[in-house]
Amino acid sequence: MLKMAGNKSYTIVEYFGGDSGYRCGYCKNDEGNFSHGMWSHTMTVQDYQDLIDRGWRRSGKYVYKPNMNKTCCPQYTIRCHAPKFQPSKSHKKVLKKMSKFISKGELPKEQDSGEPMDAVCDEAGPREPSKACHSEVKCAAITDIQKELPECPAITEVQKEVADATPTGSETSKKDPASVADERTTATAPKPGMGADPGRPLCRKAKDLRKERRLQKEQIRQNAEGVSSIVSPTPPSPAQTSQSKPLEDFINESLPDNSSHCLEFRRFLCDSPLETEHSPDGPEEGYGSFHQQYWLDERIVAVGVIDILPTCVSSVYLYYDPEFSSLSLGSYSALREIAFTVQLQKQSPKLSYYYLGFYIHSCPKMRYKGQYRPSDLLCPETYAWVPIEQCVLQLETSRYARFNQDPDAGDPRVLKDVSRALVLYRRAVMPYAAYSRKRKGSSDETEVQQYAGLVGQDCAERILLYRA
Repeated sequence: MLKMAGNKSYTIVEYFGGDSGYRCGYCKNDEGNFSHGMWSHTMTVQDYQDLIDRGWRRSGKYVYKPNMNKTCCPQYTIRCHAPKFQPSKSHKKVLKKMSKFISKGELPKEQDSGEPMDAVCDEAGPREPSKACHSEVKCAAITDIQKELPECPAITEVQKEVADATPTGSETSKKDPASVADERTTATAPKPGMGADPGRPLCRKAKDLRKERRLQKEQIRQNAEGVSSIVSPTPPSPAQTSQSKPLEDFINESLPDNSSHCLEFRRFLCDSPLETEHSPDGPEEGYGSFHQQYWLDERIVAVGVIDILPTCVSSVYLYYDPEFSSLSLGSYSALREIAFTVQLQKQSPKLSYYYLGFYIHSCPKMRYKGQYRPSDLLCPETYAWVPIEQCVLQLETSRYARFNQDPDAGDPRVLKDVSRALVLYRRAVMPYAAYSRKRKGSSDETEVQQYAGLVGQDCAERILLYRA
């Protein structure tokens, strides 16, 4: 792998463009899927972090970015704030289902419809790099780019600053697997003939009423026996009683000690374009791509692939034994990965997000990702994160939407100078300005400009774009 000053690694990509339409894996439109793609020969975790924060996503070594205002099913990057995540009723049901199976060995009788897998660009364009590139990438020697363009600053690894967004969210009941609407309501005065009677007490849950009656009976019994009361006949307020239990507790409860089965989790490095890295302030596992294996009684039943990046854990994909599909392993693995993100965040505070890939509101079967809250969607124009509750209101009326409501906001990493984009040409690293002088009349400026605009100015100045 190529190294820059300070023994840092280069990312090397080969851009394919994105003008042709391909078959959509969601709506099955034969030519409606438009996306930009590039082959990643090797990639640093920081560069990939910056790319997914601009709407890119990898499938193996193929990295693609949907052409949002042109494709038939716009795909919005979604992330969940892991430390603030609270499982919904449907999530708790999944954990209880797993607990019952582990403890009693009973598989659910009903077949779970499951959460559909992402259609990872199976027909989204070229999936292999040009053959001419292999030898040059493997054997490339670095040319001092300072000699090529003296005004170009020394290349250093740029750490992207990610704001610690804290969107508000609520637990949503899974009444409908496609439901992502926030069920909270804002307290306002009822209109005439509509809403609850403000003169009547608020409705209360049946379990709260039963608890109150039980406490009252206990009070009466203690008074009759002449015992001083140690309980209050009036139950505490919901804010006092409903202390949210962390996800780790629910998961631990789903794995009882005395059980019919044993479920284990093993993590291994796996092959990917991401280079494994370690940092003093990073997680013990380091950064890179990992297999998370789910072993049931020494039998592997599922494998998830995750990328551990500087500010997030990114879920890549999951495959599992169909014999156990009724256990909702897709949902269960996502909950495990959120809990794992929380563990990593204790080691590396800035690593606090769980990326679920793409949220596709126009495809009802893919809306389930919106139930992992609090979560944000990425604005396709300004690359700002916006709480999903605000986004779904716009997506109900339009497949494509700009989520950032500030009309003056723009792309903070917009391309300003394509001449500073780095290219790999004839085993040498150089700015595009030097490359174009060597080529004398090169006709690829439009393509390079499109690529650099999609990855942003910062990445364009760090990532090597292979040119034949």
